[in-house]
Amino acid sequence: MTDRNRTLSREVTATQIPSGDKTLLPANTAVMIHQTLGGSYTVQTDFGLFRIDGKDGDALGETVIDNSVQAATLAGGAPDPAAVWEQLKKVYDPEIPVNIVDLGLVYSMDVVKKDDATYKVDVAMTLTAPGCGMGPAIAEDAKGKILLVPGVSDADVRITWEPAWNQQMISEEGKMKLGLI
Repeated sequence: MTDRNRTLSREVTATQIPSGDKTLLPANTAVMIHQTLGGSYTVQTDFGLFRIDGKDGDALGETVIDNSVQAATLAGGAPDPAAVWEQLKKVYDPEIPVNIVDLGLVYSMDVVKKDDATYKVDVAMTLTAPGCGMGPAIAEDAKGKILLVPGVSDADVRITWEPAWNQQMISEEGKMKLGLI
């Protein structure tokens, strides 16, 4: 991408960063694309920073990104945990070019069968620092990607501070991307 400056060709629902609030950006809004990772676009506007879903790439003059999950469910319709982990690997902090799994931010992921025979995914994750304002936006992005997995009817992404995150939690692949090894 050579020219990062764009004008939205149509209105788009975007996620405000860092709050995670959904906001309608009107057509003809000037944006600058900061990052295209994990099937979404992080853009700067005169109103702040936003994340635009890949399905709305056409509004930026980009190719639409298909975020659908082509994964089979397990016996009884349970979602495949491997597919959930793959979706979590598509979630990025807008300021760090490594996904939240390789950053070591995801502490646990559990698939739980609910009383109504549907499935919920519970995720416990942290952030790189307690003062990080990106938590709501990252958690909302993770939840949205998890809900794309066949068989998932609900998701809860909880931010926790125990144990405290440190760079030793970053995977080898993440460390290579960040130039730490």
